[in-house]
This record gives sequence, C-alpha cells and structure tokens, in this order.
Amino acid sequence: MNRRFEVYQYRQVLLHMRQGETDRSIAKARLLGRRKASIVRAIATQEGWLNPDNQLPEDGVLKEKLMPPERRHSTTSSVEPFTDLISEWVKNGIQATTIWDALRRDKGFTGHYSSVRRFVQKIRPPSHSPTMILDFKSGEAAQVDFGSGPVVLDDVTGKPVKTWFFVMTLAFSRHQYAELVKNQKISTWLECHRRAFEFFGGVPQKAIIDNLKSAITRACAFDPEVQRSYEMFAEGYDFLISPCPPADPEKKGRVESGVKYLKNSFMPLRTFRNLSDANRQLKDWVLTTAGARIHGTTGKKPFDLFRASEKSFLKPLPTNPPEIVEWAKTTLQRNTHVWFDYAWYSAPHGLIGQELWVRAGPQMIQIYHNDKLVAVHPRCTDRGQHQTVTDHLSPPCKAFSEQTPSWCLEQATRIGVCCREIIERLLEHPRLDCLRAAQRVIRFRDTYGGDRLEQACEQALACENIKTSTIKGILQHLMQVESHLVTEPGLEAAYRGLGRFIRPECIVTKGGAQ
Repeated sequence: MNRRFEVYQYRQVLLHMRQGETDRSIAKARLLGRRKASIVRAIATQEGWLNPDNQLPEDGVLKEKLMPPERRHSTTSSVEPFTDLISEWVKNGIQATTIWDALRRDKGFTGHYSSVRRFVQKIRPPSHSPTMILDFKSGEAAQVDFGSGPVVLDDVTGKPVKTWFFVMTLAFSRHQYAELVKNQKISTWLECHRRAFEFFGGVPQKAIIDNLKSAITRACAFDPEVQRSYEMFAEGYDFLISPCPPADPEKKGRVESGVKYLKNSFMPLRTFRNLSDANRQLKDWVLTTAGARIHGTTGKKPFDLFRASEKSFLKPLPTNPPEIVEWAKTTLQRNTHVWFDYAWYSAPHGLIGQELWVRAGPQMIQIYHNDKLVAVHPRCTDRGQHQTVTDHLSPPCKAFSEQTPSWCLEQATRIGVCCREIIERLLEHPRLDCLRAAQRVIRFRDTYGGDRLEQACEQALACENIKTSTIKGILQHLMQVESHLVTEPGLEAAYRGLGRFIRPECIVTKGGAQ
C-alpha cells in the first residue's frame, strides 16, 4: 500500500464502503484509487469491518493491516560492505561528506555521495533537542553579535578591507543598532557598545553575548572568565554580562536572526563608496526599512514598539562615560619590554619573566605589577615602535644606551686634551666601530681617576698605541709607581727628576737598584 496515506484517510474510505458505495464512486470522489480501494475492500471484508453492526477497530489495528512496512528494494546498496565502518564513524560524529571522501580514498568506494548520505540519515540519531521560548521584559536585555560583512574601501588608505557587522538587538522590541567595523578587537567591541547605548539613549539591564575573545577569555557554561576590559566597561555603564553556554547560539536567537535579516535585506544590490558611506546607508536602513517593518513575531514595527514601550525602561546613560581602555595580561621579556598591540613598552628590569598587566587607553599605556603602577608610556602609533625609559634598563644596558659618541666626547673633554684626542681617533676609525672601546676608556676614570687617565692617554699617544689594553697597562704601572712612592717617602724627590716614562723596575730603593 502507499504509505503516504494516513490512517484517518483509510478510516474515511471504510465508512464510505460500509454505506454501500462502490470502488468506482470512491475513486471518483478522489478518496482512493480503484485498485487500492479493491485491496482495502478485500482486507476489510476478511476482517469483518464492512458489517455496520461491528465497530471499526482502533487506528493501531488499521495501520498494522493496511499500512505494512515498506518492502526492501531488490538491489543492494553500494555502501552495504561498509555499513559497520560507517556506523562507527557516525557514532564518533563524523559527517557524511568526510565519510564519503575516506571511503573513496582508502576503501576504493565508487558509489555516489547520495548513497552514503541516505545511509547516514537512516542510522544517525535525531537531534530534536527540546527548547523553550525565552521571554524578555522591556529594557531587560540586549543581544549582541558580530557577523561577516562586505569588502569595502578603507576611508584612509582607499584599499579594500574585510568588514564585520556589529549588531545589538533589544530583546523586547527587536529594535537594533548596526555598524560596520574593520576588526573585532577589544577596543572596537567596547566602542561599538558605547555608540549603541548612545543610539538607544539608554542601557539595558544585561547584554547577552557569544563567547568571543573580546568579551570572554575562557568559555564555560557555569564559570566563564570575562575579559577584564569588558568587565570594567560593564561596571561603568551598570549592566550585567550574560554569556551564552559554549556552542549554544540559540540563547541569543534574536540577534542571530537580526544578523541574518541584515545580510539578506541590506547587503544585496547595494554599492558602497567606502566604509563611511556603507555605515551611513546602514544607519538609514536600520531607522527606515528595518525599524518600520512589521516584525513576524511581535506583529509590530520595532522602532514604534521601542519608542512606546521600551525606551523609558532603559537605564540612563552615565554622566561621565567610562574611558575606553583595554587590559591585557603579559610577561616582561628579556629585552626589558612588554609586547602589546604590535609595539614595545619598557618596564623595570627587575620584573623580567614576571606577569604584568597592561592598561591601554587611547593615548597612554600603563603597566601594573601586583596592582602597583610600575611604568607609564605614550601609546605608539605605528607598528614596531618602542617606548623606553632609561631607568628601566639594567645597569649595563643603561650605560650602553646613555654612553653615545657625543657623551664620550663630552666626558673626554672634561678629563683632558689627550683623552679627547684618543676618543676622537677611536670614533673616527674608517672601518671599525670603536664605540665600546671609547666607552671603556672613559670608564677607566671610575677606577683610576681622571688625572691618571689623562697621563696614561698622553703616554699612549706618545707611543702611538691607543688600544684600551695599552692604556690599562699604563694605568696599572702608574698605580704601582705611586704605591712605591707611598712606601718609600724618600724617593719622592728622586722621582721628580726622572723621566716621564719611568718604569717601576728602574726605581732605586734603600737596598740598592731593583
């Protein structure tokens, strides 16, 4: 029998037969074909259903007798040899297209994809999980989401850029705010919220969101971790953050429908000069086409319902809106800098390897360690830039960064003429970068004193050898000579008469010549 007929239709045919109507009249009334009617009459006669004195059986009995299971096709399906394997894959959640590719690639399967699909549909358990209607009061909630947008020309560079729709839909009235943006960064997410609240003229009690990284750092049905920037923003505007459970977008189905409606109604058959023009057209569309349509669920225009029944229930905007800032957890690198938004910012070198928090405002970058402010920088405007405070560097790095060629020349001038001449000759070497050598010569002053260094430089110039090792050797000899003078006071007069380049071994002591 044709299983497309329902039980109640067979019951109606049986009632006509009990009233004495022929198969021809039943077929003429388009209740059943003559051939099928004859089959039904034969079964009914055998079961005694046509006797007016007998009651017709229950629907279950009629179904069993008149609607037997469909006979199997005589042909064998091409997936028959792989049924066990396919069943195992389906249990593991593998989709039909992947199964088809694997069978063709690894098992030599030559059948069509439709054969695999039909078999998978038969054995796959139904996914009809129960849901409930979510009801919202006026001003109670807004649902927020991003959606893929068109490629448009950037306002500044004039180059094509990929865009995303930011959509905030009020759950009660279905009135929405929409905007095209170039990224989904935290700062963009917060700025779009601010403009949406200003567009509505108020703030809903809570925002129902997805688990995007700009808002939720760790998705969880029970203990989600909220992005610190978003949490502080919500505190400033006094609304609750309500993330959906992971992989459960139905909890914000109204904004999902809003994004789909926007893509199907706003985007087709439109051209945009640039991003600003696209946003101008989008705002007009929201206030006219989208806001003035009759909504399929409420039966009212979203904009009219918003003005009449929801706007007054929104919380007022704060007198002093919170600053749009971004918080990011990071670690201080070995170069004494943290990496944030494609730029480097320094922090005290003693915190290398430790966890820091970066608070990024539009103009300033602040770095915290254990809730204590340790660094402040102006925000970089270009990628790869760095902001460095010299005091944050380790002593060797600080010394190297401060001791520039001009600094070396300045210090050498203070020491003496000979020292400056050596520094000049080092810095003017035609082939070798001798900055470190010049820095070392200047550092000799800390150990041996400026006068001795000037004297050693004079001797080095006389010897035409300005290597740092030579200057250090001369300084050490001078120190030895002076130590002998201290231990042998009587030699001071004799030393005054000696040559400038006297060696310690030539000094005469009380016991005779050394």
